[in-house]
Amino acid sequence: MALPTSRLRADVQTLMGIVTLLTLVGLVFVYSSSSILALEKCGSDFFFLKKQAAYTLLAVIGFLVFALVPYEKLKHYAPMLFIGSLALMGLTFVPGLGIKMHGANRWLHLGFISLQPSELLKIFLILYMGYFLEKKQYRIKSFFYTYLPFLFVLGVSFALLLKQPDFGSVITLFSTALVLFFVAECNMRYLLTTALLACPAIVYLIFSKSYRLSRILIFLNPWADPQGKGFQIIQSLIAIGNGKMWGVGIANSKQKFFYLPMQHTDFIFPIIAEEIGFIGSLGLILLYAAFLFFGMRIVLLFRERFGFFSSLGFIILLTIQALINLMVSCGLLPTKGLGLPFISYGGTALIASWCMIGFIANCARYERINADRN
Repeated sequence: MALPTSRLRADVQTLMGIVTLLTLVGLVFVYSSSSILALEKCGSDFFFLKKQAAYTLLAVIGFLVFALVPYEKLKHYAPMLFIGSLALMGLTFVPGLGIKMHGANRWLHLGFISLQPSELLKIFLILYMGYFLEKKQYRIKSFFYTYLPFLFVLGVSFALLLKQPDFGSVITLFSTALVLFFVAECNMRYLLTTALLACPAIVYLIFSKSYRLSRILIFLNPWADPQGKGFQIIQSLIAIGNGKMWGVGIANSKQKFFYLPMQHTDFIFPIIAEEIGFIGSLGLILLYAAFLFFGMRIVLLFRERFGFFSSLGFIILLTIQALINLMVSCGLLPTKGLGLPFISYGGTALIASWCMIGFIANCARYERINADRN
């Protein structure tokens, strides 16, 4: 069956249009949600907007790099890039290099810029998954040659993430890995056993840290401590409720006046919901649904297994992150510390997300070139 190159090109353009629109929406609401905080803390209401605009420029450069670097080179260097990302993760624990913020060692201070290596790990771990699944395609049902080695790879990655700690990234990457192994037709007994064993492990991780258990308890009843640990989610729900059907208008949020913590990062959606209401919020959610739809349409046309599995991983990962963020903001999940893809303030996350889209565009071009040759 011939590859429908015209449809593939149109779908990639549509996906890029969706991502661009989400990023522009992010710029608008990063300014709207952070202007009061920026004016109070930094002396300029444009402080966070300027930084996010600079990050957007770097994100476009990252997109171009991943879109234009020869496909075969990305595949060839995938293992080394993954090892390099693990090394960067390790540097976050080196005094003088690692930066501790909000109780987590997730950032590296590199002179004039701060970097969050976990976002790079997401890219290169998924690229390595694609590389690994392609290499092991004929032994995919083997426990000792395929499944056990990759469990070790995941274990090393998750150990570093939990050390930071970054429990949210562990959940999203673990979910993505299970989906990829399921699609690769790995032995279902291995996947079910892993999922079942993960449940007590997650329970242990929750009870091993008091703040994680506290998040669960507050999620179940935030009104038990409305002025303390339940304050954030209560203020989030108030912001969403204030928006009603049509919202109070862009830049007219009341919750951004130091009521809602993390209003331009993890909890930017409640500010969006307050300002553009249910209708606007529904439109935003539909954009993410369209991202998933067109992303899957593109990926399902890929015939080269490295590109197929890696691109599928990127689409699944970004969709899971968006879903978790939206559910947390609405009080449907405990807080996880995950931003809203393409929208929340955060440089490395935005750059990493655009790099993922660049890789998908690269794969699409590679598939079209091969189709034209054949």
